[in-house]
Amino acid sequence: MCCHPHPLFGGSLTNKVVHTLARACCAAGAVAVRFNFRGVGASEGAHDEGRGELDDLRRVLQWARTEWPELPLWLGGFSFGAWIALQAHAQLSPDRLITIAPPVGRWDFSAVRSPACPWLCIQGDRDELVDAVAVATWVKALNPSVQLVRLAEADHFFHARLHELSDVLAEFLAPQGCSE
Repeated sequence: MCCHPHPLFGGSLTNKVVHTLARACCAAGAVAVRFNFRGVGASEGAHDEGRGELDDLRRVLQWARTEWPELPLWLGGFSFGAWIALQAHAQLSPDRLITIAPPVGRWDFSAVRSPACPWLCIQGDRDELVDAVAVATWVKALNPSVQLVRLAEADHFFHARLHELSDVLAEFLAPQGCSE
């Protein structure tokens, strides 16, 4: 499952970071599902400040589990999508969690619990929208065993750095790193 950035700021399943995440999952042998949250593209409804978007993720996951019941769940998201994935992980029990530029300080993370699965958090240290230091502090306080990767000189959208983002994702999702 690949969750996209904020719908009210142009986020959709075609976002280049989400596309990079989906490609890395496919390259590692997973089925990658990109979907639009409510009100984006041809999706019905309207943006719901995260509540409805959590429901969207749950419904898409329910569908995916009927399509591919034998496959492990890898859950990931970028920016707003990372916040949605972090909120949902406790209920969905993914085998792997990937958060890219989670918007710490922009949304309420107080209810997020520490993931029980392997967790990769990727953050650009030149992110103009999300404070990289705040992300690192929050992530390490929540789960000291998180694999936190800070990409030097990378901005929020990883302009000209998608190849490095792809490499980090591939290493985390490599078969020798998977216990599924």
